[in-house]
Amino acid sequence: MRLHDHFSITFRITLFTGVTAAFLCALLALSIMMGVHHYASDDTTGEITAAGGRVAVQLERGELTYPLDVYKSRDLQVVDPSGAVVASTANMRGKPRMALFFPPDTRNSVTRTVCSGDFPTPGCHVVVAQWAHRSSGRWLVYSAAPEVPPWVDPWLAALVGVSAAALAAAITYLGYRDVRASLRPMDAIRAELDEINETCPGRRVPMPPADDEIRAMADSVNRTLSRLDSALQQVQSALRHQRQFVSNASHDLRTPIAAMRAEVEDGLLAPEETSVRQLGAVLLPSLDRLQAIVHDLLTLDRLEQGACGEQCRVDLAVLVAAELRNRRPKAKRLDCAIKPGVVVIGDRVRLARLLTSLLDNAERHARTTVTVSVRHEPGEDHDTAVLEVSDDGPGIDRDKREMVFDRFTRVDTARSRNAGGAGLGLAIARQIAEAHGGSLTIEDSPVGARFVLRLPAVPDAETTASTGDSVSP
Repeated sequence: MRLHDHFSITFRITLFTGVTAAFLCALLALSIMMGVHHYASDDTTGEITAAGGRVAVQLERGELTYPLDVYKSRDLQVVDPSGAVVASTANMRGKPRMALFFPPDTRNSVTRTVCSGDFPTPGCHVVVAQWAHRSSGRWLVYSAAPEVPPWVDPWLAALVGVSAAALAAAITYLGYRDVRASLRPMDAIRAELDEINETCPGRRVPMPPADDEIRAMADSVNRTLSRLDSALQQVQSALRHQRQFVSNASHDLRTPIAAMRAEVEDGLLAPEETSVRQLGAVLLPSLDRLQAIVHDLLTLDRLEQGACGEQCRVDLAVLVAAELRNRRPKAKRLDCAIKPGVVVIGDRVRLARLLTSLLDNAERHARTTVTVSVRHEPGEDHDTAVLEVSDDGPGIDRDKREMVFDRFTRVDTARSRNAGGAGLGLAIARQIAEAHGGSLTIEDSPVGARFVLRLPAVPDAETTASTGDSVSP
């Protein structure tokens, strides 16, 4: 079981800070006490060495006063060459030698710790042995004092211990406050995320003022929320579009199916009055309409999936001329202003379908004339190939120009009466234009509607000086 699996970040960091602070403060207190102990021990040793040295000097000069009452704070003994104690302080009077060691010949004094002597106080004592040279031989002077305990003094040990504990507690508290202050923006971000999930996906989490890792995380969260919000809006838009598409498709498919069903039911009710030829003649237009709708739907699906056709150089002038020649004679007059050498890169079949949709739409709504033009427009970055198809019909209101490119959409104007289309031709045309990196829009016209296709143009290797000549369909 790991600690971070069951405890919060605040608790873990505070615990780590507290343990580390306690260890370091204890180490600091121990170091202080060791230093004080070492200083006190050296001071005690120096003091008893000095006291014994003074006695040794007095002994060598013959000035020693018996008994040694002047050194009441220290334990002293004077030992003659025969090993007998001849003088001592009051506490050691009548007691044997406090120690049996003596300095080597090369040294005048030596210090030992003695724990088994007959000292007035229990415990170990620091004993210093020094030589005193007289005419009768070498005498020994022993001086002693109780060994300094590790805590030196109870009050000092208590003061250092309490100070270390207070310091550790202060460091732990400051660490806790710093962690809480650092994680407070995280709590705000979490609370904001919870509220965003419940109410408004368009909101963002607050950005902390400090330029640290939490701010970077908040920035990443906001970018993620932006992408999710954008994706959500796209999904919602796609769902709305899909629902609208299904509704419109079902409506447009239901009409020919209902007409076909009515004709079949009439034929079944009066079989003697209905022939196969008559029934077929009635059903075929509805079947043609169904086939056109299904074909257009499949075309739109392939375009939306990004299916690329055969890419080649296409001369729009040649394409328009060929399409106009292949069209059946119409009641509407065609005016053409086509300039050769306007070349684009694209799928010839799909561009032909785009042109067919524009021409069909113009012929359905024109009163007398349909105008087709192809020209070349120079630009700063790249040249543009422009194809225009216009009619002299009732036109399209400015606020409804984008609606005509929606699927199964027919504007509520005179252009919708007796149109006969499935409502997918212009949607397919715009999809083809955008798939070729261009645009298809409706622009202002003195009369009727003017559809303008713009595609990136490429240089025509075969263009000659007669580029400005018109081409007749």
